[in-house]
Amino acid sequence: MDKVFLILILIFYCPAALWLFLYGINNYYMIYLFLRRAKRESSRNREFLRWFWSTRGRDKLPKVTTQLPIYNERHVVERLIKAVVDIDYPKELHEIQLLDDSTDETRDIIADLVSKYRSIGFNIKQIVRTNRSGFKAGALNKGLEEAEGEFLAIFDADFVPDKDFLYETIPFFYEGEKVALVQTRWGHINRDYSLLTIAQSIGMDGHFIIEQGARTWNGLYMNFNGTAGIWRKEAIIDAGGWHYDTLTEDLDLSYRAQLRGWNTKFLFDVVTPSELPVDINAYKSQQHRWAKGSIQTAKKVLPLIFKSEDSVIRKVEAFIHLNQYMVHPMMIVLALLSLPLILLLKPLVISISITMVSLLFLIFIGAIAPSFLYIISQRIGYKDWRKKCLFIPALMFIGCGVAINNTKAVLEALLNIKSDFIRTPKYGVIKRGRNMMAKGYTLPVRFFFVSEILLSIYCFIGFMQYTHNKKFIFGPFLLMYAMGFFYVGTLSLMQKFKGKIRC
Repeated sequence: MDKVFLILILIFYCPAALWLFLYGINNYYMIYLFLRRAKRESSRNREFLRWFWSTRGRDKLPKVTTQLPIYNERHVVERLIKAVVDIDYPKELHEIQLLDDSTDETRDIIADLVSKYRSIGFNIKQIVRTNRSGFKAGALNKGLEEAEGEFLAIFDADFVPDKDFLYETIPFFYEGEKVALVQTRWGHINRDYSLLTIAQSIGMDGHFIIEQGARTWNGLYMNFNGTAGIWRKEAIIDAGGWHYDTLTEDLDLSYRAQLRGWNTKFLFDVVTPSELPVDINAYKSQQHRWAKGSIQTAKKVLPLIFKSEDSVIRKVEAFIHLNQYMVHPMMIVLALLSLPLILLLKPLVISISITMVSLLFLIFIGAIAPSFLYIISQRIGYKDWRKKCLFIPALMFIGCGVAINNTKAVLEALLNIKSDFIRTPKYGVIKRGRNMMAKGYTLPVRFFFVSEILLSIYCFIGFMQYTHNKKFIFGPFLLMYAMGFFYVGTLSLMQKFKGKIRC
């Protein structure tokens, strides 16, 4: 009977372990693709910029529309608008759109600022809709209809673009006729605020320092990240505009444009500062939206990609890219099945030792791959990379801790369960030690923290069984799961009762 139960468990456990292994192998592949192109790409970009500015005066620049989608952002909207009007670009060639869906005092703040800057010669407009149809995608479509510019720069409310942003990005649309998108790297103005923000910054760096460059520099599909980038207006229209049948309208449009033959450009050396979520529940909500939207987009565009004339590698990488959040359901499967697997293997270890050694080797190779990618990204991005790498375990714990939250998102997408676009609240919190209340902005606490704490206890029991057994290497993984679920669950619980931003 034990062997029957063991076989049933392995039927679910082995595919989950294999998925994580393949995901890990792809991380190694991303590192390889990035390293083989990074130096050449940076050198080519510098040479192209020198050539561009030596052959074209600033009087021959195109008109640009900067779009700022806003919804109830009273803490950060003034900072954003000031940064955008400070961008060094001819006033007559720079239109600024405040796509304002706000329902609170943010609308009045924007109106006052628009009036102020218009009086001193800026082409700045507040565009207000009567409803929030389509949420951010709907607001962007409204702005698209009225945009004067040939190119559309987009910034979310938590970003603070540098004054040279347009001069560093616009030239690359002239590098080729079919460049649809120029995406810049995200920076982190509140990286050191808390353990949560430090961990997030490392995760973001892995995506922006390694993955984005690896994809676009090697002819793979690259996604627009929703902000800190510029679109060619013609490409958006050609791809069918912004759709809101997924929660990741940016990812969706990116793939549709590339399927139409447009190309993307990623600028590793141009960093646009942004504010990371400092509230664990805001972070979980953001991750839920990204996870659900990614799977929704995968269901929508992968059939088109598989029917296209793309290479096998490009199709496979698109599949992995769009389904990357599937790692979280696989992590839950491993967490739930590890304890019964340990108990069942104890009397049967001799007969299946080779199978288990192979399985555990796959788990180990897959598990260390993300950490290796993060180490490489920190080494490339920062001089004090060794110090920053000390916090990678915190990222791994939090990554495990949000697995239930993201698994829910994946299941909702697979089952076609609809939900509204919930924006990530921004508080203007940068410096360590600053606590503040954000009445009306703090997201409600979901009772998933109960399941996170319970699963933490379950994984810890499995870890204790491991320490008693002393024969298998499940233990470190179960301890990591236990700590991750406990940290995320208890932090959510603490914020429920305290109502504070500080994490």
